[in-house]
Amino acid sequence: MSTDPAAVSLDDPYTARGGRVLISGIQALVRLTLEQRRLDEARGLDTRAFVSGYPGSPLGGVDLELDRARRFLDPAGVVFRPGLNEELAATAVAGTQLLGQVPGRRHEAVTGFWYGKNPGLDRAADAMRHGTVAGTAALGGAVAWIGDDPGSKSSTVPSSCEPMCQSLAMPLLAPGSVPEILELGLHAVALSRVTGLWAGLKIVADIADASAVVDLDALRPDIPA
Repeated sequence: MSTDPAAVSLDDPYTARGGRVLISGIQALVRLTLEQRRLDEARGLDTRAFVSGYPGSPLGGVDLELDRARRFLDPAGVVFRPGLNEELAATAVAGTQLLGQVPGRRHEAVTGFWYGKNPGLDRAADAMRHGTVAGTAALGGAVAWIGDDPGSKSSTVPSSCEPMCQSLAMPLLAPGSVPEILELGLHAVALSRVTGLWAGLKIVADIADASAVVDLDALRPDIPA
């Protein structure tokens, strides 16, 4: 990203490859799918990404942002298909981890991302539990973006996803800032690939609704493929 103000674009959250970029929490989740694809490409891996879920506060706008970003996602090999409900979306994401059993496949693996609010996690728990039993692909991985609203900003009751994640044997990472959505999101994918488990990314309302300047040059951690 150029330091020239005239060169700043509203597309920078998705197109900028370096420098400092202003990005929202929801945009960071969308950018995460692109970052994972770019990281895999840099390693010479022939992977793709798949995103599905069901909207709910504080991730109520993630599906709209994914749809707006299709012109960046489609060329990068990121497929977005909103789910009819939470469990069907989780079942679809779990299915991406079975690509190795499909004859005539065109790619090495698919990284799957599910999104939904914490009550939606409860609804999708059975599908995720079966996904964990089946395991994730070594070059794929499955990550759940879980929206928590502890202050009941737009929910009827406070929510916390830790008990359900513990029940599902799902490692859980909790970003404390917008930049950490990207950093810990990449770690969540790597964690899922290494352990064979689904990994969770806990996104609270204050982080989802926030915006911050992200230093893209310092973003990618040293994560093994």
